[in-house]
Amino acid sequence: MPNTSQLTPTVVSCFGGLVLNKDIFSMRPGEALQLQNFEPDIAGGYKKMLGTTAYNSNIVPQVSSSSEIVDMVAIFNDLVLAARGGTISRAGTTGSWTSIATGKGTSFRYDFERYNYNGTEKIMIATGSDSAFSIDTSYNVDIINATGGGTAPTNPKFVASFKNHMFYAGMSNAISSVTFSGPFTEDDFDTGAGTIKVDTTIVGLKVFREELFVFGEDRIFKISGSSSSDFVVTPVTRRIGCVDGKSIQELGGDLIYLAPDGLRTIAGTERIGDVELGTVSKQIQDRIAEIGTNNITSTVIRGKSQYRLFYPTTSQTEETAKGIIAVLKANPETGTLGFEYSDIRGLKPSATDSFFVNSTETIVHGGYDGYVYKQESGGSFTRAGSTFTITGFYRSPDMSLGDPGIRKNMQRALVNYKVNEQMDTTNQTFTLRYNYDDTNTPQPSSYSFSSAQVAAFYGSGLYGTSAYGSSGFPLERVSVEGSGFVVAFKLEDESTKQALSLRGFELEYINGGRR
Repeated sequence: MPNTSQLTPTVVSCFGGLVLNKDIFSMRPGEALQLQNFEPDIAGGYKKMLGTTAYNSNIVPQVSSSSEIVDMVAIFNDLVLAARGGTISRAGTTGSWTSIATGKGTSFRYDFERYNYNGTEKIMIATGSDSAFSIDTSYNVDIINATGGGTAPTNPKFVASFKNHMFYAGMSNAISSVTFSGPFTEDDFDTGAGTIKVDTTIVGLKVFREELFVFGEDRIFKISGSSSSDFVVTPVTRRIGCVDGKSIQELGGDLIYLAPDGLRTIAGTERIGDVELGTVSKQIQDRIAEIGTNNITSTVIRGKSQYRLFYPTTSQTEETAKGIIAVLKANPETGTLGFEYSDIRGLKPSATDSFFVNSTETIVHGGYDGYVYKQESGGSFTRAGSTFTITGFYRSPDMSLGDPGIRKNMQRALVNYKVNEQMDTTNQTFTLRYNYDDTNTPQPSSYSFSSAQVAAFYGSGLYGTSAYGSSGFPLERVSVEGSGFVVAFKLEDESTKQALSLRGFELEYINGGRR
């Protein structure tokens, strides 16, 4: 055993998330050079993401067999509506699906809006290839065909309920127009109805803080007022637009969306008659560049202040499909709010939704395999009835620990973590990598966690051989090997156990010679 007086400790607190826009010399030790299937945790550290389970044991039915893709999922009436192959179905309570409409559009770009005008909960659905239609809690389908008068919009792509008017946009014959119904009705386009034109091709609608935001390809507008007599259109920005309306979500009192130059927000506080815009994804710009025109869908997990953006290609497998996690959290050093990011691999949603079922936030997605899945469930990814391991890992930057010219002879590592059930000591490991993974530098094997269960706490375990800690966050103390001028810490988790959280780690070493 080394003389403990010779040991130099370095404590690393894990925060900052995935950072790809810094050189290796300017990264903070707790930031992540790689962070896959671990999510920045609002409570601190990096937490392995939860898995998925089948929302319904059966495939979503369709009349046509041309495509496996689920075109829409929507939580409504405490159940899930799903569309596939032009058929709209609702989930039953015993694993079955009940068809409620057929012959609808077959694009997986469905849009929908939940609303209540006259005491009856309804959902409005737009497919972009046929008339919009509503469904009530008795699952009656009502085609929007201007029953109340006027002319109904032709095959809208987007819908939004604003000030008790239903707004429709994305019509092929009016790509820059928003048509709205009369008050407290969906299908009267005469009394109290109208059309608003904007100078852009509309890609999405979103109600936010008593205003309706109209997202275009190259600019953004907002509609304020309460009726056809006082609706006013105001430019938000004429400099930048939205890549895809499926990226727009409300999170943390703001709107987040994908712009051509990255993820942006529309701040909730207006000033000087305009809305402050901000780019929030500079640290993962390499990932933004990958998105291109891929199939975009997104969702939020409100309880985690989390935004998830998925952008798989049709040809990608589930294992290689890509997504991004963005978590709005306070910097522990400065207290300022900002986004931390990580990568998702292993999920390939075609459509998503997040809403409340019996007052519990529920996140669902439809897959390219025809099934509907519940996110935030279990410790594995489920696909077509089979389970697959969630491969998660974190890699720190290559750390010089104060002086890149001095060799560090590593002696011990203390890993601060939290786990909610038994550890998987075979499939939850960490390694130390030296000198930028130099092949001429001996690289030690991985180290397993010693505890087969939630680690012992200080006073009940043997210091030096087991885990100890407090407040539910044990410290795993491990003797380690190797030396180098710089060192990186890498945690790997291929377990089916739920939600290992890495809060930080400490490295203890003896300074060696200077190169």
